[in-house]
Amino acid sequence: MQTTKYQGLKIDQGNHAFIDDDLVIEVPLQININNEAYTVVMRTPDDDDELIRGLLFAEDIYKNETNLVYKIIEKEQNITTIINVTIPIQELGKGYLNKRTLLSVSSCGICGKKKLKDIKVYGKKLNSNSNFFAKDLHAMFSKMNGIQKTFISSGGSHAAAIFNQKKEILSIKEDIGRHNAVDKTIGDLLITDQLKSAEYLLVSGRVSYEIVSKAFFAKIPIIVAVSACSSLAVDFAKEFGICLIGFARNQKITIYSNPSMLITKLSYA
Repeated sequence: MQTTKYQGLKIDQGNHAFIDDDLVIEVPLQININNEAYTVVMRTPDDDDELIRGLLFAEDIYKNETNLVYKIIEKEQNITTIINVTIPIQELGKGYLNKRTLLSVSSCGICGKKKLKDIKVYGKKLNSNSNFFAKDLHAMFSKMNGIQKTFISSGGSHAAAIFNQKKEILSIKEDIGRHNAVDKTIGDLLITDQLKSAEYLLVSGRVSYEIVSKAFFAKIPIIVAVSACSSLAVDFAKEFGICLIGFARNQKITIYSNPSMLITKLSYA
């Protein structure tokens, strides 16, 4: 199972309807090596053996051709959450011996954590008093798209933009990585002392847990994505009090977090 159904409020040029949308499942997997926690990665369930084998190869932890021994340690709702890999000590590569983890190569909010219990949430739920129309979101995306210089010239970059309550752009940054673009905009507002004015985070791609967590710690209550949202992104957006909106394109949007509370706030009127 790689998708699951979530309710969303779809708004299309003045018309709205509650829908059951298929979202890609995103859940953490803790990988132990020889019964010691090594790292946590985010993934879509299924093919865990292949994922681990490829990861260990890429990280120079195990490159032999001999099959590994996997043991499921823990499951939640029939999805594996902790798995142990047995590797003879003499066959461990430099990646493990140098104690490298995914934290050294990833900017995501969960990847690189050694244990699931290290993933914690701090602070109170966010709240937004903003009143906005769906057409406002598209206008902000239009403004954002118009100044994506790297994307315009290359077609190969992601962008993130932060707006205030007045829908004024505070920062826009581009990067080959979705998470990096978000980090850059937040860092920019920290440097210019404008982060307290941040109200909307617009992203050019999809939204996974990591982007929701970044917005939460930056206290940005509204996330709008041009593409899809993962299941875990929606779950945590609800928990964090964040308004999460996906598929903001072609004069349409889909609201995934607490849509019933927003129906009077969003229209094309």
